[in-house]
Amino acid sequence: MESLHIPKGVQRVLFRTLNTDRNLMWKKEFDTSYVGFMKDGAQWLVDNTDIKLVGIDYLSVAAFDDLIPSHLVFLENRDVILVEGLKLENVKPGIYSLHCLPLRLRGAEGSPIRCILIK
Repeated sequence: MESLHIPKGVQRVLFRTLNTDRNLMWKKEFDTSYVGFMKDGAQWLVDNTDIKLVGIDYLSVAAFDDLIPSHLVFLENRDVILVEGLKLENVKPGIYSLHCLPLRLRGAEGSPIRCILIK
C-alpha cells in the first residue's frame, strides 16, 4: 500500500486490480481468488491516509480469506464508505471527480449505486 504514494488530502480512491484484467465481473461463477484487502492493508490505508471512500473492481473490497477482519477495519475505525463491483476496464490512472448516485432504500445499510467518473 505504501508504494502507491497516496497523497495526504485524497479522500476517495478506486482500485483497478487484476480482477479487471481477469474479467471477473463478467464471469457467471463467483471466483474466490479475486484481489481484495487483507486486514493489514486495510489498516495501513486507515492509519496513513485521509481516505473516506474505497472502491474496487469486484464484489468485495476484502479478500475472500479475510472478509470480516478487513471490513471491520474500514467500517469500525473510521466509517470508510465501501464501493464494490466497479466496472473499471477503460479507466486510466489519474485524478477524477467521483459522483456516486445511490438508490434511497429506507432502513437499508447499503444500496445499489451508479458511479460516474469525470476527468
